[in-house]
Amino acid sequence: MGLLIVLAILVVVAFVAIGIYNGLVTARNGYKNAFAQIDVQLTRRYDLIPNLVETAKAYMKHESETLEAVIQARNSAVSGLSAAKANPGDASAMQKLGGAENMLTQTLGRLFALSEAYPDLKANQNMMQLSEELTSTENKVAFARQAYNDAVMGFNNRREVFPNSIIANMFNFQPAQLLEIDAPEKREAVKVSFS
Repeated sequence: MGLLIVLAILVVVAFVAIGIYNGLVTARNGYKNAFAQIDVQLTRRYDLIPNLVETAKAYMKHESETLEAVIQARNSAVSGLSAAKANPGDASAMQKLGGAENMLTQTLGRLFALSEAYPDLKANQNMMQLSEELTSTENKVAFARQAYNDAVMGFNNRREVFPNSIIANMFNFQPAQLLEIDAPEKREAVKVSFS
C-alpha cells in the first residue's frame, strides 16, 4: 500500500515536471515567433532604404556624406538583425540590434531634415511614397517589438517562478533579452513633411 502511494506521488511529480517543461518550450517558441514578426518588418524597412537614398541622391548631390551614413547604418542594422535571427533573445545580439536600430533612426532623421532644404525632392512623388511606406513600416516595427517584448517577459516570468525555475535550470533555459530601442523620452519619431 505504501509503495503504491509513493508510486502515485512520483507519477504526479513527473506529470507536473513534464507540464512545466512543455510550458517553458511553448513560451520560448512564442518569443521566437514574435521575433520572426520583427524580422519581417525590419527586412521591409531595410529594403526601402536603398530606394529612398537613390531617390534623394539625384537631388542631394552635395550631401553624399549623409547618404553614405544612411547606407552604412542600414548595413549595420542588417548585420545586427542577422545576428539576432540566429539566436532570438540572446542578450548581446539584442543589444547590438537595438544599437544599430538607434543609429539607423538617427541617420534617417538627418536625411529627412536635410531633405527639407530641397523643394524638388520634397515634391518628388517617389520620395513621398517611400517616406509614407517607411513611416508605416516604422509603426509596424513598433507593434512587432512590443509583441516580442511581451512574449519575452512572459517567458522570463515563467522560467523564474517556483517550481518552474528548478526545471528551467535543469534543462538550461536561459533568460531572453528584450529588444530595447531608445527610451521614448529620448527618442523622437521621425517627422516627415513635404508640405
